[in-house]
Amino acid sequence: MRFKHVAVLSLVLSVAACGQGGEDKGGKGHGGPGGGMPPSEVNATTVQTQTLPVTLEYTGQTAGSREVEVRARVTGILLKRNFVEGGPVKQGQSLFTIDPAQFEAAAARAEADVAAAEARLDQAQRNAARLKPLYAEKAVSQKEYDDAVSGEAIGAADLKAVRARLVEARLNLSYTKVEAPVSGVAGRALPSEGTLVSGPNVLLTTVTQVNPIWVNFGVPDNEQARLRKDAEAGRLSLPKNFEVELRLGDGSAYPKKGKLSFEDVRISLTTGTREARAEVPNPDGSLRPGQFVRVVLHGASRPNAVTVPQRAVLEGPQGKFVYVVDDKSTAQPRPVQAGDWVGDRWVITEGLKGGELVIVDGLMKLGPGAPVKVAEKPAEKKVAQNPAEKPAPEKQAKK
Repeated sequence: MRFKHVAVLSLVLSVAACGQGGEDKGGKGHGGPGGGMPPSEVNATTVQTQTLPVTLEYTGQTAGSREVEVRARVTGILLKRNFVEGGPVKQGQSLFTIDPAQFEAAAARAEADVAAAEARLDQAQRNAARLKPLYAEKAVSQKEYDDAVSGEAIGAADLKAVRARLVEARLNLSYTKVEAPVSGVAGRALPSEGTLVSGPNVLLTTVTQVNPIWVNFGVPDNEQARLRKDAEAGRLSLPKNFEVELRLGDGSAYPKKGKLSFEDVRISLTTGTREARAEVPNPDGSLRPGQFVRVVLHGASRPNAVTVPQRAVLEGPQGKFVYVVDDKSTAQPRPVQAGDWVGDRWVITEGLKGGELVIVDGLMKLGPGAPVKVAEKPAEKKVAQNPAEKPAPEKQAKK
């Protein structure tokens, strides 16, 4: 009996041992190495550094490069307006005519005074010349000779005075023709014909020079500080002079390019901006003073810039981050600082460097340290290489 019990126990142990060996071979145990989740398939891009152009855009308003008030220099009756309101005028063109009659009379009177003074001077010169040899021979007294010499000097001084009054009279006569001081566009004529104009106290019109035209805009103080910080850190390269492009209210680009001509050192207390001005050619006068435009500054660049697609950047409680594939083919979150947009990509200012592999698609199923497998996209590459293989929709409809 004892031998029979030992044989049964041996058979049970053998069956148990065979069952454990079969489970190990099948690899279905929970503690085996193949029991984890398979790696997630993702799309990734390799970070590359490049020099990117940087455009700065602000709101601006056009203004005339020269805005001159036209005023009369003499008092008189306004006889005629010699220009078209709102039309172009040339420098030196007559804009108004003031009644010249009284000024012509004053000029004629001054001419007569000059003629009389010249005659008196000639008489004094002849008298002094006649007495000079007589005085040398003691034929006349010292007083008579001195009076003759003084009379000649007084006559010369009187002639200078009346000649100055003649110049003044002729100048006032010329002022009856009010001329354009600069070339530009004339404004509205304020007084009408027949109005008594009291000299410079009355504004007649304005002339605005629109070629070139100025564009005034402001750079916010915080943005100015950011640009200066990036430039000092070597993340931004600024040109000596920006090229200026204008975008009009309808979104179209103005064909002429300008340049930055002025930057104020002060910050406005009311707007918190640093005032700047651009100078833009306007030969056909299509830009008018007072227009609101978008000022786009070209010429700056970011050397060794890092960019990633926008969809690769996620937002977390601590800010923006991306998933980077490490050497163990696992996804690791990386905090980043994102700057501007360039097309459909973020410019990453901090957190990434060239050569790193950033996950672009398949982010929703990832977690920190999750195993990943970077997938190839042969279909997209084929379309990009042979875009003409797909027939046009119109040709398909005809078939």
